[in-house]
Amino acid sequence: MTDDVLLVHGGNPLEGEIRVRGAKNLVPKAMVAALLGQGPSRLRNVPDIRDVKVVRGLLQLHGVTVRTGDEDGELILDPSHVESANVADIDAHAGSSRIPILFCGPLLHRLGHAFIPGLGGCDIGGRPVDFHFEVLRQFGATIEKHPQGTYLVAQQRLRGTRIELPYPSVGATEQVLLTAVLAEGVTELRNAAIEPEIVDLICVLQKMGAIITLGTDRTILITGVDELDGYTHRALPDRLESASWACAALATKGDIYVRGARQLEMMTFLNTFRKVGGAFEVDDEGIRFWHPGGELTAIALETDVHPGFQTDWQQPLVVALTQATGLSIVHETVYESRLGFTGALNQMGAHIQLYRECLGATPCRFGARNFLHSAVVSGPSKLIGSELVIPDLRGGFSYLIAALAAEGTSTVHGIDLINRGYENFMDKLRDLGAHVELPSERASEELVGA
Repeated sequence: MTDDVLLVHGGNPLEGEIRVRGAKNLVPKAMVAALLGQGPSRLRNVPDIRDVKVVRGLLQLHGVTVRTGDEDGELILDPSHVESANVADIDAHAGSSRIPILFCGPLLHRLGHAFIPGLGGCDIGGRPVDFHFEVLRQFGATIEKHPQGTYLVAQQRLRGTRIELPYPSVGATEQVLLTAVLAEGVTELRNAAIEPEIVDLICVLQKMGAIITLGTDRTILITGVDELDGYTHRALPDRLESASWACAALATKGDIYVRGARQLEMMTFLNTFRKVGGAFEVDDEGIRFWHPGGELTAIALETDVHPGFQTDWQQPLVVALTQATGLSIVHETVYESRLGFTGALNQMGAHIQLYRECLGATPCRFGARNFLHSAVVSGPSKLIGSELVIPDLRGGFSYLIAALAAEGTSTVHGIDLINRGYENFMDKLRDLGAHVELPSERASEELVGA
């Protein structure tokens, strides 16, 4: 469809103010957590993104009443009448989202069974769901795989267990938290993810009545309780979207005030942004990001789990690094295929070479597995408008940044994918002075002109 294509006329700096709301990596999970409560929950600062709509639809299929509150961006979720949902309806609503896997624990507690369809998501590397099922099996669930999806059954109350993650996976940590809070006994989770969104989810669960201890060594102890209530919570702002707009300011030589951005969750990014040559200013309402003039500086960078440099920050920053003087080295250690998006940047005039070797301080789990997970970016490069097909959420927004920084017009296909995690991004681009248009809009203008 034509409205899934965007024409981007680049070469102008982005300037102005936009606002970010609740984090994509927290809000849908907090919505799922409402399933665990006996009473209604109130979630604030909710962004209007597709992942929220997917979870809202899935909750409603299971009998949860979801309505908007009096405050803008507020949802009220009432799970008083949770019920089984039709398999075909679940499959249709889930689409390409991976979030349905997190429904398992809450549904096993509420109904004694759950169905999870085949899962999709961004193609940026392996995110195996089998580990989620193995975790649930350790809690006492019985799991049967069928062509249309996976059925899970809890014959009796789930039991606490001891789990050590081979890698501090965000999704696996969320799965354990959402399952352990109502399981009998104590669950010990070692090598857990401790991203700010995980901590915010723990805050949500604690408000509901959960007993969760977060240790200093990536160990989380969860003491199961018999019952949870609803919560009232304001979601933390989306640090990943905030960083994307910061990189857009840097790449286009612009100046963007991101209302809602917070320093605490972005400290690692802010340090790197400053090393590259970007400028920022923090106040009580947000952060201003701008290109101060002069040359940008090439850097060496490794992605890592929190508190390291987040993998979701890497792709938009790589676009800015194409404008830095010298050789930048990027070592991706979280998703083995995340650098695949750079091929299109080279097509636009960038000079990026990918390597299978670990070009970082320490070897990572991808080093001996034949993955192109390191990059050398040579700059500055003059980017030229091109035909682009969006590969994934963060890569897609990075293509928009590259198109805005480039000379000439780019045709960007698959922009609907960006709606998964960026609220009203088209309006925000236009508010910042970007010259973007849908082909349908151009056709209407030509028809009027004729």
